[in-house]
Amino acid sequence: MDSSSTPTLDTPTPGDRPRFRLSKSRFLSGLQCQKRLYLEIHAPELATPADPDRQALIDMGTEVGALARRRFPGGVLVEETHRQTRAAVQRTAELIQDPAVPAIFEGAFIYRDTLVRVDVLQRLTEDTWRLIEVKATSKVKRIHLHDVTIQTFVLLGQGIAVVQSCLMHLNTHYIYQGGELDFDQLFTLADLTDTVRDRQSQVNGKLELMRQTLEKPLPPDIEPSGHCHTPYECPFWSYCTKEKPSRWIFHLPGGNQNLTGLTARGIQTIDEIPPDIRLTVLQQRIKDNVEWISSELLSILRSVTYPVHHLDFETYMPAIPIYPNTRPYCPIPIQWSNHIEYEDGTVRHETYLCQDDRDPREEVAQGVLDTLGKEGSICVYSDYERHLLGSLGNVFPSLKPEFSRVINRLWDLLFIIQNYYYHPGFQGSFSIKSVLPALAPHLAYDDLEIRHGALASVIYRKMIFEESDLVERLRLSQDLHDYCARDTQGMLELRRILFEKASGMEQSQGPSSPD
Repeated sequence: MDSSSTPTLDTPTPGDRPRFRLSKSRFLSGLQCQKRLYLEIHAPELATPADPDRQALIDMGTEVGALARRRFPGGVLVEETHRQTRAAVQRTAELIQDPAVPAIFEGAFIYRDTLVRVDVLQRLTEDTWRLIEVKATSKVKRIHLHDVTIQTFVLLGQGIAVVQSCLMHLNTHYIYQGGELDFDQLFTLADLTDTVRDRQSQVNGKLELMRQTLEKPLPPDIEPSGHCHTPYECPFWSYCTKEKPSRWIFHLPGGNQNLTGLTARGIQTIDEIPPDIRLTVLQQRIKDNVEWISSELLSILRSVTYPVHHLDFETYMPAIPIYPNTRPYCPIPIQWSNHIEYEDGTVRHETYLCQDDRDPREEVAQGVLDTLGKEGSICVYSDYERHLLGSLGNVFPSLKPEFSRVINRLWDLLFIIQNYYYHPGFQGSFSIKSVLPALAPHLAYDDLEIRHGALASVIYRKMIFEESDLVERLRLSQDLHDYCARDTQGMLELRRILFEKASGMEQSQGPSSPD
């Protein structure tokens, strides 16, 4: 094998202008936003640290990547870290030159001052290779094409004969039967060779543009917008928007082509939108910035049947299935809460949380049927509970008729608020995390350790599969109980508050005249 196919470290020649080493992740950042790339290199301290659920996604990707290697017996891992770049490149070169190595994991390559670490480089013949990027997703996404493209570009530039460029992702059609995982079924290999080949000619220009940006004394003046959240949430969002007004036009939800270009006209706030701009009903309510109560709200609130149940589930969605008859990312209900309101105003709270690593679905199914009984409306917030109840009926066919009857009793408070009530405190969002603090500040989530469902899943994983200290497990369990209970207590309180508001409006207007 000649030296052209051996990875090397690029060394600038004397007199070259300063060069900023890029990486795969920095290249992808630059494609999303040149300002993000600039700040990542020149002012990383301005970034918002990754929160626990974001870190959990990163950890999940690491776990999936490690499992994917088991599809390539005999493969060798380049163990040198990102702080040992030179050693990692040299170790990769040694493995490439050894024909007995069938695959290289985390191989390091540098070309044009751009570093990539390849998840799997599979040897097809003595000197031809298949490049495989592993993702903990269920399908190929657009950003993955850029990811595989830059890796292929660097390897080809180093003289590595990459004849196939692929992406390996999880197969959500695979049903785990228990016992050993079937890795051939768990993963799907998508061949992106043709698409990646067509994109190769564009990479050099993009890299050069990024380096020109990085060599400037100041970051590019790029206005925060939708690109800040696609394909990933930019860690510099808070920094770039800290000077924006509270009624910034970007906070107006819903697509409307007539809003495009308003910023260019100097319009920065929702209040400045001219009256000739056509808005959706919700956008207009946000602009009006006043409380709105539908005349139909009171009758809808009165339609419930007592006892009124307030039901909320929490789920755990492991990327790698751990229970028989589940798929990757199958939602496993691990917790429920039910605040039951009787007609005389008394309230009883019932709850369940799985406390060990067994499959909780049968216990959840029977417990939730018991707590809901056979009478009364079941108040939920969104269609998610309907989906989970239907799934439990499918998992346990003998219980399916009971779950069908339960589903027929559901009463969606989210739908009702979206269509019959608006408060300026919502700021355009109907999430219970926005609605509850606006109407019942004493039930806002600020006093809880867990404040959203994604973090609840992270905490559950930690409690069941990672934490060994009993005292800490008990603390995490209480945090989970508190969070799920807040959701159902919140629904109960929202019903009461809305009823008072709708009743007050009816009394102020007096009896309606007959038609």
